[in-house]
Amino acid sequence: MKKIQLLKTAGSIAVVAFALNANAQTSASAPPAASESVGQHIDDGTITTKVKADLLAAKNVKSTHIHVKTRKGVVWLTGSVPSADEKSAAEDVVQNVKGVTSVKNHLKVAAE
Repeated sequence: MKKIQLLKTAGSIAVVAFALNANAQTSASAPPAASESVGQHIDDGTITTKVKADLLAAKNVKSTHIHVKTRKGVVWLTGSVPSADEKSAAEDVVQNVKGVTSVKNHLKVAAE
């Protein structure tokens, strides 16, 4: 009878130790609290999609070589456009998208 109680106690201790170890590993590998939440990720994805759609719809922007990334409402534009006017127009289009807090325009002007 004492043997069974001893085995139960040892098993309980092992389970607790395993749970504490697993929690410690999860906490160590989890991103810091300042990283984006699921809600922010969805919002950023929505902003990116809207920016791409608006760039495609813009008559004064040839957007086939423009890449868009969004992080916490900040939109990064990379790639190339044929003129400085199109670079400026692309930034104007992005500025008017709801949810965009700022634009980092890293577009290169390259004649096609």
